Amino acid sequence: MQPIVTAFFDEATNTVSYVVRDPQGRSCAVIDSVLDFDYASGRTDTASADEVIAFIRENGLEVAWILETHVHADHLSAAPYLQQKLGGQIGIGGNIRIVQDTFGKVFNEGTEFQRDGSQFDRLFEEGDSFHIGQLRGDVLHTPGHTPACLTYVIGDAAFVGDTLFMPDFGTARCDFPGGSAQDLYNSIQKILALPDATRIFVGHDYKAPGREDYAWESTVGEQKAKNVHVGAGASVDTFVEMRQARDAQLAMPRLIVPSLQVNMRAGQMPEPEDNGTVYLKVPVNKL
Repeated sequence: MQPIVTAFFDEATNTVSYVVRDPQGRSCAVIDSVLDFDYASGRTDTASADEVIAFIRENGLEVAWILETHVHADHLSAAPYLQQKLGGQIGIGGNIRIVQDTFGKVFNEGTEFQRDGSQFDRLFEEGDSFHIGQLRGDVLHTPGHTPACLTYVIGDAAFVGDTLFMPDFGTARCDFPGGSAQDLYNSIQKILALPDATRIFVGHDYKAPGREDYAWESTVGEQKAKNVHVGAGASVDTFVEMRQARDAQLAMPRLIVPSLQVNMRAGQMPEPEDNGTVYLKVPVNKL
């Protein structure tokens, strides 16, 4: 089956969120939603999420799932806000436990911070499946960018998060704690083993040099032939060497500090302190 896919691009974070709809019914899923955040003021805004909500309501859709491809380091998730407004279950990969343990230490979270993934409604493992109405979704574990990255294969569409970008931009970084260029290469080969006509929907786009417009859809065949990092049969050794050298030159994402603290909690803020205010920590010389 071919799901109906509607993309919502957030230029502030270069993130693409998706509404994935059963073509034979009203059921849908939201993948990788965005909560707007102004770091300078510490203020959140729901404009991006409200655009998704308006679309869903205008089309009479019912949300079955609010899915995360991984714990994002470049934007905050709006999953709890969407769930409050629209319902649905929040899902992520089971290796969220590894991410929670890693960054629970980085941010010196106390014992009250649960590291068992219980903030999410469903923890997916390799080979799991789920349904969006009559649409079946299958789960591929595709680590490398993070240990918890998943690809959701829904009908003829694969939602790859940060594993792959558009063919002219390449692949995701692997230098965050728990990342691995070798794992990413292996994960990409798993995605590229899907049928060539499978539609690939990426989690971000940064407009490769020479391209004027943002883009987020390609195919497995296009990625195999043209991806500048892994296309045309690039070897694992060549990829790992390239990826490690490239990652060493990259700055940390602008919103990594608030994003990790919020997203490892399924989009929830830390508990308010005794004065009723929520605080996000900045670890000095740690990341």
